[in-house]
Amino acid sequence: MTQISTISPAPVAVTGATGAQGGATARALLRLGLPVRALTRDPAGPAAAALHALGAEVVRADFDDPASLAAALGGAGALFAMSTPFGSDLDTEVRQGEALLDAAAAGGVRHIVLTSATNADRSTGIPHFETKWRLEQHLAALDVPWTVIGPGAFMENYANGWTLRSLREGVLHLPMPADRPMPLIAAADIGAFAALALSRPEEFAGRRIDIASQWRTPEQIAAAICAASGRDIRFEEVPLSVVAGYSEDLAAMFRYFQETGLDVDVDALHARYPETGWHTVEAWAAEQSWDLGPA
Repeated sequence: MTQISTISPAPVAVTGATGAQGGATARALLRLGLPVRALTRDPAGPAAAALHALGAEVVRADFDDPASLAAALGGAGALFAMSTPFGSDLDTEVRQGEALLDAAAAGGVRHIVLTSATNADRSTGIPHFETKWRLEQHLAALDVPWTVIGPGAFMENYANGWTLRSLREGVLHLPMPADRPMPLIAAADIGAFAALALSRPEEFAGRRIDIASQWRTPEQIAAAICAASGRDIRFEEVPLSVVAGYSEDLAAMFRYFQETGLDVDVDALHARYPETGWHTVEAWAAEQSWDLGPA
């Protein structure tokens, strides 16, 4: 009698699994039927519990603890890797990112998908884009198949932090001209595209792909939030000098957006990968719970 193998495929390790990008990737992988190992510093937190309820294995991992990284990546077949300087600093982002990539390579991970940023490979001069490029270069030097995806501007940035506070006052503030289009992307689309790359390593290995869901101007973003929230929202441009008072890094980013601009061939991308779904900003806004107070 022929024995049928019941060995499960090696899990995909997902960093940032309790955040927007990593969480979206973990959920997209689970929808594809792939086993997920969610890496987090807080396995007991509510976001980790929600992933566990969906079927993910949740393990503790600390980028500053080599032993925890080795344990978390042991036996993983692939890795979704991401980094951020926000909440730490640029040097810490690079150090922790390199530690993660090195641990994955040493542990025998067979494919690494790294999220970077659109145009990060083009000497943008934006500090937190340059750190992404350093990690891309580090990854390429390792003896492991890799894919880099470079998302455009996150739609989620318009539904949190200081942007959300200004929306409660009826204004979308951005340091961009009202009619200057930007390539936007929803976290769900980053996750879906990353899961696609992780599920088809032969097709995606060795490739760097900038991705976006849609081109939209600030005025169109404001209109989409207005329609979805039921509140009157107008757009107002913020001077770069004001942004620089808070963060030279963000000021450099928006200066680059204005003077050079990001470059994503959205039409070609969507035609080639329709399975990603690709949110319009209007559809994304309609899915959000806008806590903007009374109309």
